Amino acid sequence: MSRFNPFNKKKEMNNKDQELQNEANNDNENKEHNIDEAAINFNADDSLSGTTHLNDEMANEEIDRFQELENQLKESNDRYLRLVAEFDNFRKRTAKEKMELTKTAGEDIVKALLDVVDDSERAAKQMESSEDLPSIKEGINLVFNKLKNTLQNRGLKAMESKDQDFDVELHEAITEIPAPTEEMKGKVIDEVSKGYFWNDKIIRHAKVVVGK
Repeated sequence: MSRFNPFNKKKEMNNKDQELQNEANNDNENKEHNIDEAAINFNADDSLSGTTHLNDEMANEEIDRFQELENQLKESNDRYLRLVAEFDNFRKRTAKEKMELTKTAGEDIVKALLDVVDDSERAAKQMESSEDLPSIKEGINLVFNKLKNTLQNRGLKAMESKDQDFDVELHEAITEIPAPTEEMKGKVIDEVSKGYFWNDKIIRHAKVVVGK
């Protein structure tokens, strides 16, 4: 007959406690693992209300920013088109004014010269019917002086070249002749045709004879 051993009973109880303890530990580990997975799934799930709200705000900000840039681009494009249209109108208007100015540039001078033409016609008739030479000369001089004054009042100015130093910017040398004096070497001895300025711009170089 086997004898009752209290140590064996205690050992069995200890083993049972250990098994219960192990089961409890395993159960706690499983619960912690499940909690971790739930947290991970919560953070990764975009369908959750908190994350969805955050994403919606970011999306709305991007949309607003895009709309702002699109509006700025449209305004810039509108300004550019207006400037192009204004410049095109300015160019057309300037071209038209320039064309009209070119057509009418000499009108004022021509009108002023009509009086000289009238005086010339009267002088020509007088020469045909008169033999008074001094009177004819006086009439011609009057017409000539009126012509010069009319042109001078419109900006024409005769160039003074005789006895001046020869200047290639102003003069065109027709020929060279021996200078009458040492001081006249390199100077204009005579004018074949006068040079003229129009409002301080050379419109015709003087044709001259230069001393050498």
